[in-house]
Amino acid sequence: MNTISGYLRQAGTAFRFLLLATIVLGLIYPLVVFGAGQLVAPSQANGSTVKDSAGRPAASALIVQAAADASGTQSPEWFHARPSAVSWDPASSSASNLGPNDPKLLDAVNNNRAAIAAAEGVDPASVPADALTASGSGLDPHISPDYAKLQVERVAKAHGLSTEDVRTLVEQQTSSGLEAFLGQPSVNVTLLNLAVAQLAANP
Repeated sequence: MNTISGYLRQAGTAFRFLLLATIVLGLIYPLVVFGAGQLVAPSQANGSTVKDSAGRPAASALIVQAAADASGTQSPEWFHARPSAVSWDPASSSASNLGPNDPKLLDAVNNNRAAIAAAEGVDPASVPADALTASGSGLDPHISPDYAKLQVERVAKAHGLSTEDVRTLVEQQTSSGLEAFLGQPSVNVTLLNLAVAQLAANP
């Protein structure tokens, strides 16, 4: 009887601990983390969905929306993102896995530099470094302000907008403050192209 009573007491203790852990770790902790996320970074906590001028969900601010054809060539009408090893497909995030000593990486960089210089009508030496290599995910929506400014004239001409107006959009979408202090100034291509589309629709 004493042995059975001991087993029952141990089982009761284990059950009470399981119940307490379930309440604390399964309910209270997730609610606290969710609440903190809503207070500190509501856009990230809610999926960073951005809407178009009609109020419809259009994209995620954390994933690049690159307008490209089947060959992987980005449309000249829009600001271009960084190269992508997965053709900007959000279903297959991946890096190129090319090492610094791989000749294929050097070939890709040289090809990208020549293509961008030809598209923008600039000296190849003026093409920013971030325009030449893919990000680790292949889906990074951010580019450097220098790369965005390099594309202003082409995008403005494609939409019949003034370069001053498009340059202003670039400045508005350039990160600043704490975000830039912790990293470096960058421009979100997804948000920038949405702003261009809205300005073109309502010049």
